[in-house]
Amino acid sequence: MRKIKKPESLADQAYNLIRKDILTGTLAPNEELREEKFAMELGISRTPLREAIRRLATDGLVVLQTGKPAIVSSFTKEDALHQMEVRKLLETYNIEQVASFVTPIFINTLKDNLKHQKRAADKNDFHEFIDLDREFHLILANQNPNKKLREMIHTINTGVNRAFLILANTYPISAMEASGEHENIVTALDEKDEVAATKAMLEHMDNIERRFLHYYKRG
Repeated sequence: MRKIKKPESLADQAYNLIRKDILTGTLAPNEELREEKFAMELGISRTPLREAIRRLATDGLVVLQTGKPAIVSSFTKEDALHQMEVRKLLETYNIEQVASFVTPIFINTLKDNLKHQKRAADKNDFHEFIDLDREFHLILANQNPNKKLREMIHTINTGVNRAFLILANTYPISAMEASGEHENIVTALDEKDEVAATKAMLEHMDNIERRFLHYYKRG
C-alpha cells in the first residue's frame, strides 16, 4: 500500500505542473517561463511560482537568467550520456552504503514500488512507469544517511528521466526488462548481499545506457 501524500503547497503544485509540461514536451527547450503569464495561468502569485522555478533550476530542467525570464533547458544526447556516467558512480556507491542499512520496512517499500511498476508496464503506461522508476531509485537514495548524496541522486535522476521521457513521445522503453533489473537489486538487498546488489545495480546502469542509445539512434 502506498503512503498518503500530504497536501501540496502552491509552490509544490506549480513545480509539479510545470515539471510535467517540461518532461512531456508541452514546454519546448529554450521556451521562456514568463512569470506574469504563468502566474495568471496557474492562478497563483509570483512568490510560489518563483520558488517552483528555482526548484526546477536545481533539477536541471530550467535555466535561470539575470534580468530575463528563466528558460526550459535544452536537451542533447551528450548531456544525457554525461548524466548517466555520473549517475552510475553515485548509484553504485549508494547501493554499497545502503546494504548496511537494510530494514524490513525499506524492503517492503521497494517491493510495493515494484508491484506498481509491473502494473504500469502491463497497462503500457510509460509515463507512470518512468515516475515509479524514478521513485524506486529515490527510495534507495533516501535510505542513505548522507543528505548531500541523496540530493545529488535526486537531481541526476530527474535529468536522466527527462531524456527518456522526451524519447518516449515516439518509442516506449522495455519496461518489464527494467522492472526485472530492479527486482534483482531488491532481492540482493533483501539477502543483505552487498556484492550481488552492487553487481545488479551496475548491470542496470549499463542497460539504461544501452536502451537509451538504442531509442536515440532510432529517433
